[in-house]
Amino acid sequence: MLKKIFLSFVFALLVSSAFAQDDLLNMLNEDLSKETVYTQATFKASRLINGQTIETLSKKHLNFWISHRFGSVNSGFLSNFFGLDEARIRLGLEYGLTDEWLIGVGRSSEEKTYDFYTKYKLLKQSNLFPFTLSAFGSLALNTMPTGYVMNSGSEMKFFNNKERLTYTTQALIARKFSDKFSFQLMPTFIHINKVENNLFDNNLFSLGMGGRYKISSRVTFSMEYYYNFVDRDTYQLETGVPYPYHNSLSMGFDIDTGGHVFQLHFTNARGMIERHFIALNTGTWENADIFYGFNISRTFSFDRGR
Repeated sequence: MLKKIFLSFVFALLVSSAFAQDDLLNMLNEDLSKETVYTQATFKASRLINGQTIETLSKKHLNFWISHRFGSVNSGFLSNFFGLDEARIRLGLEYGLTDEWLIGVGRSSEEKTYDFYTKYKLLKQSNLFPFTLSAFGSLALNTMPTGYVMNSGSEMKFFNNKERLTYTTQALIARKFSDKFSFQLMPTFIHINKVENNLFDNNLFSLGMGGRYKISSRVTFSMEYYYNFVDRDTYQLETGVPYPYHNSLSMGFDIDTGGHVFQLHFTNARGMIERHFIALNTGTWENADIFYGFNISRTFSFDRGR
């Protein structure tokens, strides 16, 4: 009799223990689901093609950029070898002050321009928050001699150095939908201190959008497009000629080799900073004003702990 009572007690204890264990596991899973897990590697690099991504650098890391654009493919085989005889180049450095904040500087052969910029990651996508938000700001200094001829055919004269400055502000908003697909919006404001004639507005609003699709562990397809909010019809009505600048569309492939990221692409914009590829882009895909180019990124670490 006592043996039966003892066995019944042990059985009841085991059953109650099993239910208690399930309850503890459920509570643990609920607690884990409340912990913040941040999304990693929304994009492979701090640039998508021409424009910026939401990505910053790790603290005490230095990024060296080489950006290169050949001439237009519609320039022909004999005269220009489909643009390969020409070149525009930008060299750039960017440094991570913190994991969320970088500063950068670059020099472009296009209009012999120096650009200075900063980017800060304000919000991060996680299991509790749907997207990442970074703020970007830059200043570009044109160092061409006064009276030079722009790509649009206009002559540009400067009377002081302040007229040479262009300012850009962007909100970079991105979401990583899966391991393969990420998408980004880039609301953009550009202020040019001196425009080429009075019919141009010093302020330009543009909406950029872009994304990447991961083809393999090392190869990614990327695309970006910037739509400029300008009154093209009024300009043509006033001048009798079409508005000289066009929206930028670029596409290409990223190849990750570990320490390097190679970006190979085609774009109708030859410039490599916001002033050039957003505000002053004269190329169109319809006329085969397409420029083959590449970016090479190499990261160096000055943090011995990483």
